[in-house]
Amino acid sequence: MQTRKPTLNKAPIYEYIFIIFICALSIFPFYFMIVSATNKSTDVIAGRMTPGLYLFQNFKTLLTTPTTSLWLALWNSLRTTTIQTLLSIFICSLAGYGFQVYRDKRKDTMMNILLLSMMIPFASTMVPLFKMFSTAHLLNTTLGFVLPSVSTAFLIFFFRQNSQAFPLETIQAARVDGLSEFGIYLRVYMPIMSPTFAAAAIVTFMNAWNNYMWPLIVLQKNNMRTMPLFVTGLTAGYVTDYGMLMLAVSIMTLPTIILFFTQQRRFVEGITGSVK
Repeated sequence: MQTRKPTLNKAPIYEYIFIIFICALSIFPFYFMIVSATNKSTDVIAGRMTPGLYLFQNFKTLLTTPTTSLWLALWNSLRTTTIQTLLSIFICSLAGYGFQVYRDKRKDTMMNILLLSMMIPFASTMVPLFKMFSTAHLLNTTLGFVLPSVSTAFLIFFFRQNSQAFPLETIQAARVDGLSEFGIYLRVYMPIMSPTFAAAAIVTFMNAWNNYMWPLIVLQKNNMRTMPLFVTGLTAGYVTDYGMLMLAVSIMTLPTIILFFTQQRRFVEGITGSVK
């Protein structure tokens, strides 16, 4: 008896057209940014959509900016962002781990207070933060950049929610084997929750790398400027070189693009709550 092969239901053609249109719409700003980095300013203003021959000239002009060195701004961003990411992941993961693993009647109330703090806009805390950091002599320092975001309600909540799928039996077994509580966190919790750590690291790194308002307030010296402040300084003159500006923006986006594409699988697993 001849068996029929199962037939797959093909999506209508207009669905493919819609998906292609949305993808093209999403990619277009990146394409225009990269193409504009190879053109001179007048071509960018005119809306030229094809690559030009001014990439090296724009790069040479970018290196001679009078305010801050490009390499110094890159180093400042990499240093402060890496420190903030590592500290945030460590502190928030410890808090999320504690909220889920240890039993306490008041921990839900504390979590609700933390979540309520997410409703407070940063603009309402800028002046008190500036006064506190100015009094503590933390202006123009890496510590001043890092401290306000070293522990966030979102990351603590993110780790707590993902920790709900963490097998608590492994903690009990590790305690029986004589492993300390911090040893359980380092040697059991972190390896199992590695996708969550990767997703949190990507989100934290991107937020810290693109942070503009707080660095503008706390980093007042030119030699402490990060990439967002460096790019903003390129538009401070009477005439803006848009080709050079687009090249600077392209360079600024490279670290986040590389980080995301190298950790894309772990990012998706962490966001969906996957536990290994």
